[in-house]
Amino acid sequence: MKKTVSIIVMAVLMMVSIVALSRTAQADEGKMVGTISKLEMSADKKTATVVLKDSKSGEDVTIIITDDLTLDKFNDKRIVEGDEIRCKFEKEGGKNSSKMFKKTAGC
Repeated sequence: MKKTVSIIVMAVLMMVSIVALSRTAQADEGKMVGTISKLEMSADKKTATVVLKDSKSGEDVTIIITDDLTLDKFNDKRIVEGDEIRCKFEKEGGKNSSKMFKKTAGC
C-alpha cells in the first residue's frame, strides 16, 4: 500500500515539474530565418545590434548579439549585411538576446 502511494506521489510531482518548466521555456524563446538588413557593432566591440527581416512575415526584428564567436564573425566579415541567418533568441524585457546566430548556408 505504501509503495503504491509513493509511486503515485512521485508521478504527480514529476508531471507538475514538467508542466511548470515547459511553460517558462516556451514563453520566452523565439526563432526565425531572415536576412540581415542592418548590422551595428558597439564602440567596444563587445555587443552588436542586428536587424533581421523575417522571411515569413516580412517584419523587422532587432536582435542583440553578445557571444564572442558571432562577434568575431562580424569583425572578420564572415557575416555581413544581406546574409540569410537562422537565429534563436530569448525575449527579455522588450529586447531580443541571441542564443544562436548562424548563416543558413553554414559558416
